[in-house]
Amino acid sequence: MQSPLPPSNDSAPPDALPDAPPHHKLHADEPDVDTPLVRRLIAAQFPRWAGLPVERFPSSGTVNAVFRLGDTMAVRLPRTPGGADDVAMESRWLPWLAPQLPVAVPAVLGRGEPGEGYPWAWSVHRWLDGANPVAGELTAPGPLAADLAAFLAALRRADPSDGPPAYRGGPLAAVDTETRNALAELRELAVGLDLAAATAVWDAALRAPAWEGPPVWVHSDLMPGNLLVRAGRLDAVIDFGTAGVGDPACDLIAAWNLLPAGVRAEFRAGTGADDATWERGRGWALSMALIQLPYYAVTNPVIAANARHVIREVLADHARQG
Repeated sequence: MQSPLPPSNDSAPPDALPDAPPHHKLHADEPDVDTPLVRRLIAAQFPRWAGLPVERFPSSGTVNAVFRLGDTMAVRLPRTPGGADDVAMESRWLPWLAPQLPVAVPAVLGRGEPGEGYPWAWSVHRWLDGANPVAGELTAPGPLAADLAAFLAALRRADPSDGPPAYRGGPLAAVDTETRNALAELRELAVGLDLAAATAVWDAALRAPAWEGPPVWVHSDLMPGNLLVRAGRLDAVIDFGTAGVGDPACDLIAAWNLLPAGVRAEFRAGTGADDATWERGRGWALSMALIQLPYYAVTNPVIAANARHVIREVLADHARQG
């Protein structure tokens, strides 16, 4: 990914919606994408699927527009040039990672090329059923925390030797400017959050010791929308465009964007996070939320609502720890 903006999920709930109007875009450089365009791309590049129905699906994802293709496939068209770079990454690494992980991950069935007026690479994935978990509405938070920790443990066991740098695998300082700019913007918007406390938490996270271990595989975008659950248990993890090797702290964000306070200790124990890694992980969760909130306040209410939730959870967590 090239954009400093936080990537997020590209999953879709089970009910189809009409295409969003052309002006309904999340990013300034986003092309017009609709169902007729997807039908033309499929017909031109994957004629064996040309007779299948195409339906646009609602998604809080910020990186790809998602369409259902028949009963078993999904078409993902990147919204930005940075998202287009993820197509090659997922095609290269998902087949290698998949057998090493305890839950399902996307299978890339086809890589599309620019065409029909659409400017970038795009992809066809096997459809994964399941529901996105919602913070505050988990039916089995303890087992889900254990599932997430087991997924991360398996991901970290993958050989990092040739892995690409993860989108958030470096130091927190890399996003200090964007985070402080977001804090300044939120002050102007008067969002009703304790931004002085948020600044203090961010400063504390920046002071945490850096990762001194070897780089490990990380997903680096474990937002609720990138998780699929069945009966409350983790069933799949999607959207690996940000994955790569680096500091494992970035994958701890689920502790604040999804899991309730009562199971965070269980999640932390399962990940083996030391004090410094946990502090950096909390910093990543806060930074992402601060950047997301002003950017998506109008265009993506799901992301904005989760951002507010994360900020409140991080501040409460920090206060509890004194």
